Amino acid sequence: MLISRSPLRITLGGGGTDLPSYYKKKGGFLISASINKYVYVTVTRPFIKGIFLKYSKIENVKKILKIHHPIIREVLKLLKLKNPQIEITTLTDIPTGTGLGSSGSFTTALIKSLYAHQKKNIHPKDLAELACTIEIDRLKEPIGKQDQYIAAYGGITCFNFKKNGQVITEPLKISHNNITKLEDNLLLFFTGYSRNASDILKEQDKKTKKNENKMIDNLNYVKELGIKSKKYLESGKLIQFAELLNEHWEFKQSRSKKMSNKNISKWYYDGLKNGAIGGKLVGAGGGGFLIFYADNKEKLRKKMSQNNLEEVRFNFDFQGTQTILS
Repeated sequence: MLISRSPLRITLGGGGTDLPSYYKKKGGFLISASINKYVYVTVTRPFIKGIFLKYSKIENVKKILKIHHPIIREVLKLLKLKNPQIEITTLTDIPTGTGLGSSGSFTTALIKSLYAHQKKNIHPKDLAELACTIEIDRLKEPIGKQDQYIAAYGGITCFNFKKNGQVITEPLKISHNNITKLEDNLLLFFTGYSRNASDILKEQDKKTKKNENKMIDNLNYVKELGIKSKKYLESGKLIQFAELLNEHWEFKQSRSKKMSNKNISKWYYDGLKNGAIGGKLVGAGGGGFLIFYADNKEKLRKKMSQNNLEEVRFNFDFQGTQTILS
């Protein structure tokens, strides 16, 4: 049996500028951080011929083309595993649809497992690009490249998305002391809402492709916020970084009416009144996790507990997608 795991992520600045519809026009930039919450994929060879899949559903088919799970089907097709005798199981620390990039994490973990199953290695850049090929090119999902890249590389990483599709990766130059402060002061709370990010991202993608000035101006500014976030994080100005989270959230909300709802808005403002300096919703929006940077963590935790929001504590992951058992 082989087991691979791939980290989930939080976006620290510039989110949304990694969609091809934007970066092919203007170039994108964002900072992403992988966390120690994972998607796990196991691959083994069963005694019985066929393809056995266990995720939220169970599949047992003879041929790849009969697989219902789109990502598994396309990965097996791309790797040219003709009618394999294989069993694939997936598990997650946190459910899908919660804004932490689980789809990209699943795809990279699956590819990593299948490469290891064939006694092959794959470089993080190649792993990320292959995952992007599956999700963006083959399955036509209206998503960006952030999730696949941060899952493959791990760490707290800056990504420059060039107009030609090239992705330049650079670790954030942040001190160990400030990494510890970030881990201590960034708090994640689950809103209880799960959603399909595609619905929100389709709207952004459509407006950007049509050259709608309002959407492009929005993303231009968010990209600048990402660059400012990098400057503040690397210089240790964590309070200024925290305040930028609020600007990120303000501009994110203006992209779509689906971005938030009355409850999420209430919880966000409750956070700012009770110990948080800044915060935003993680991911495309519409649900998932609120993240806050707090100077009074206990006050914030108490208020979120009163709102019945569960906290998920985390540390940063610096290993990326890897095989943990073979």
